[in-house]
Amino acid sequence: MRRYRNILAAFAAVLWAAWALAAPARAESLVLTSPDGRIAITISDAGGEASYEVAFEGRPVIARSRLGLLFAAHHGFERDLAITAAARASRDDTWEQPWGERRQVRDRHNELAVTFSATTGPARSMVVRFRAFDDGIGFRYELGAQAALAGELAIVEELTQFAVGETTQMWYTPSDEFNRYEYLTRTGAAGKVDDAHTPATFRNGDGIYFSIHEAALVDYSAMSLGALRPGTFEARLRNWSGGPKVITRAPFHSPWRTIQIAPAAVGLINSDLILNLNEPNKLGDVSWVEPGKYVGIWWAMHIRDRTWGREGIHGATTDEAKRYIDFAARHGFAGVLVEGWNIGWDGDWFNNGDLFRFTEAMPDFDLEEVARYALAKGVRLIGHHETSANITNYENQMEAAFDLYQRLGVRQVKTGYVADAGDVVRIDAKGIRRYEWHDSQFMVRHHLKVVEEAARRQISINAHEPVKDTGLRRTYPNWISREGARGMEFNAWGTPPNPPEHEAMLAFTRMLAGPMDFTPGIFDLRPNERPPLRPDMPRSDPSNRPQTTLAKQLALYVVLYSPIQMAADLPENYEARPDAFQFIKDVETDWEQSIALAGEIGDYVAIARQGRKSKEWFLGAVSDEEARDLALTLSFLEPGRQYRAQIYRDGADADWDTNPYAMVIEEKLVTGGDAFALRLAPGGGAAVRFIPVT
Repeated sequence: MRRYRNILAAFAAVLWAAWALAAPARAESLVLTSPDGRIAITISDAGGEASYEVAFEGRPVIARSRLGLLFAAHHGFERDLAITAAARASRDDTWEQPWGERRQVRDRHNELAVTFSATTGPARSMVVRFRAFDDGIGFRYELGAQAALAGELAIVEELTQFAVGETTQMWYTPSDEFNRYEYLTRTGAAGKVDDAHTPATFRNGDGIYFSIHEAALVDYSAMSLGALRPGTFEARLRNWSGGPKVITRAPFHSPWRTIQIAPAAVGLINSDLILNLNEPNKLGDVSWVEPGKYVGIWWAMHIRDRTWGREGIHGATTDEAKRYIDFAARHGFAGVLVEGWNIGWDGDWFNNGDLFRFTEAMPDFDLEEVARYALAKGVRLIGHHETSANITNYENQMEAAFDLYQRLGVRQVKTGYVADAGDVVRIDAKGIRRYEWHDSQFMVRHHLKVVEEAARRQISINAHEPVKDTGLRRTYPNWISREGARGMEFNAWGTPPNPPEHEAMLAFTRMLAGPMDFTPGIFDLRPNERPPLRPDMPRSDPSNRPQTTLAKQLALYVVLYSPIQMAADLPENYEARPDAFQFIKDVETDWEQSIALAGEIGDYVAIARQGRKSKEWFLGAVSDEEARDLALTLSFLEPGRQYRAQIYRDGADADWDTNPYAMVIEEKLVTGGDAFALRLAPGGGAAVRFIPVT
């Protein structure tokens, strides 16, 4: 009997060992919390898949969502994975921006680096590094050098998912249409959305607001959101022409995938998460980067008073440039932008980007004389490089073009990449013409090359038709602004123009990425109702006009942040309204601190900012098509201290459609901590300057 029992025990032991070898290991689960404990990230290898989920105050924000990468010629990270190591760290320090929404930025986070190793196939591992801040989370993939990933790595899919829920409300722009990022914000249930650019903003059923985006986009394809199933998105990377999404080598790391989280919509605006996930300044002394305000030969072309080429009334002439320089000098503007000055604008420049010459001026424009004249007046010429997205043509001339600008004292250059999405021109090593996307890895590389070449010559870059902002202005402070959304120009010829809700949408969506060169300040709010200057230069449909009041145009200088702000209208329109123009002359563009006070996405927003130079405070508030009464508290002002409030507000009967010019300019004494009421007209706004009483 004893022998029989021993045989059974031995047999059982063999069965147990066999089962243990065949059965998957027990799922590992790790938790990382934000410093204040409100945000929790749970990371798991359940079912052999890498996954994460996010909760805010115990309520779900992102349900269990997959992580992983697939390669063209290497084993990927999609299944048979196990957590084999984890390392924790934390940080709490403050760093200073050379320019920005606030001077001091606090970086306070907890970190967890999780190693996922393959349990089948070649030995390989990936690290997913998570950081939890009080205002959201970030995570990225890190692949070290290893035999199984040797050689060129072609990423064909990033498996990152975001399970937000079918009924979660979403604000977004589409990602797969011809006009790049330049679409009106759409609203709907996440389960009904097929694709979206980031930042995409959400509000779930628990009333939690969050925004999905990315930070530190370097040498990688930009991420958009593609519907995997209703309410669950997967990272969609833009591919190379005829190739994979990303071409790289180990070791490498991806950009950060970011989720900003807040219990109220304004908390998203007050977040510094994107900047904190970027590397510190790599350029050293950047005192030559100059925030400020500018005017330019630009709006006249959009309303068809002038033309970029010489087929109509050429705008970029020596005399016209000097007229703008004189205006800038009289009113304290730092720069004058001149578009259409160089060879290439005549004819169909949209489709002939290879004709642009970046060191050769039109016959009626003396570049040397205009630059000299500007400096003599205490103003700088702002350079312009429109490429029509012919990148090879531009890169072949770029260094010489920047050398020319440096010699002439130009400190800022506006670049442009006007072309349909997917029509970026690249001539490959064999001379074959290839077509890339504006947000492809190729263009991510190109934009950084432009910024680095410009920095070598102490030039700052303001990119239009760009790749989206991901906070790289921290690392390269000469990347001073960019476009990347529907700006003011759509109000000259867009069909339809930007609606009254547009700016209150931008504040909670596009502006979460970083500064935007929106070009506010239009004073002639019905420009297309004027007769054309010449019969062969007809104006656009009169319905194309800014759908705002005059007071709202002033408020936009505070609401929509950029360290360079344009006074976009014609000089004569400002000189016709000197009282309103005074606010544009007074408002700063570089800030000591900024606070979003109140707002709801697409409805209204109110933001206060303190000037870095003057220490004066400025307040901007804008509304959608509804009239609103805002009850604010001046908690941002020094308690008990008196201020002179210079107020530019909508008149009692103001309305963007029927009476856009009705505006009251008044001054009154206020005290820090006071209640402060503002009435916003339909499509209206208010702008306030607070001057400390001494």
